[in-house]
Order: sequence, then C-alpha cells, then structure tokens
Amino acid sequence: MTGTYVARATTTIAAPADDVWRTLVDPDARFFLGATITSTYEVGAPIVFEGEFQGTPFRDHGTVEEVDRPRLLRYSHFSPASGQPDVPESYHHLTFTLDESDGTTTVILVQDNAGSQDEADRSSGMYGQMLAALADAVTG
Repeated sequence: MTGTYVARATTTIAAPADDVWRTLVDPDARFFLGATITSTYEVGAPIVFEGEFQGTPFRDHGTVEEVDRPRLLRYSHFSPASGQPDVPESYHHLTFTLDESDGTTTVILVQDNAGSQDEADRSSGMYGQMLAALADAVTG
C-alpha cells in the first residue's frame, strides 16, 4: 500500500506546549483510540499501541523517527488489522507539530501514505477525534 494521500487534523489547546508534550508521551493519557502507547521516545526506539477498538483487541507498532521536545514528534505506525503485509511500504508516518503562542498550543497531526482519498478523509476524521481527546486529557 504505497499511497500519496495525506490525512490532517488540527486542534488548539489552552495550555503550553510542555504540558501538551507531557500528555502526548504519557502512556496513561489514552487519547489514541483508548490505547496505551509505550515508547522511550528516543529516535530509533520502538513504539507500541495496545488497546481495544470496536470490541477487538489490537497491538500496533512502529518506530520513533524524529523528536524535538516539545515541538515535534514523528513515528511510523503499522496496524496488522490493515490486512497489509508488515513491510515498510505498509507503514504510515504520523507527525505531530506543536506551536505555542501566548500559552496556547496548536497541534497539527499529519499522516502520510493513505491508500486513497477516502482513507485519508476517514483518518482525518479519526485524528480530529483523537486530538480532541488529547485536548481533554491536557486540560482535564
């Protein structure tokens, strides 16, 4: 699945970037579809997503690719539920960019390698919900 389509979502959180970052990397925050996300968040480190989606357990994985605390986090992501083979071409890359201004942080999430515009649109909607959950977790 090599796709040229891109999913995007944005939210603004009434908190400094350091607070948003802490929640972004906190495995107990559970903003990503209720999953526990485990990683050391060092470049090259594995990242694992474990949870349940629509009653089905999942365990997705990837690799941390870029870290610039508290401004940028990029990692690869593969879901066995996609039905695709676990090869580099089947991975998405998620990039979180945090931009703070006057104590408020805009979070932009971009995911590449969607297989179609429909897939990118569905992912954008899901990521919008995920960023809303991140905002709730930060400002809780």
